[in-house]
Amino acid sequence: MSDDAFFSRPVFMISVAAELASMHPQTLRMYERRGLLRPQRSAKNTRLFSQRDVERLRQIQDLTDLGLNLAGVERVLELEERIAGMAAELDIMREQMIEAAVVLREEVRRAERAQRRDLVRVAGVAIVPSPRRRRV
Repeated sequence: MSDDAFFSRPVFMISVAAELASMHPQTLRMYERRGLLRPQRSAKNTRLFSQRDVERLRQIQDLTDLGLNLAGVERVLELEERIAGMAAELDIMREQMIEAAVVLREEVRRAERAQRRDLVRVAGVAIVPSPRRRRV
């Protein structure tokens, strides 16, 4: 099981998640109503929290301890998600740029080989073609 699958797996009931995050279960319910948290549900509609959810609860607590109200916490979390998305896009673009640079270098090499001027032997004498003059 990958680390991501482990952290995303919903295994904690609300009482355990609240205890792990040092919060009251009612606080978790309020955060869920506000959209700050989205626990999964069991077949019997019981809230199940993952380790990632517990980490998010701790992050919310840290932000409120810094003096942010829940509207500020919502905004910070939203911006952090946008930044993470942009970072992922940037990584993809960086990979595409590297691949394009490799292709471009090969095209330049191919073009240089096509324009290469070799020595030409005429009657035992090596003649080097003069460079083409540019018309101005």
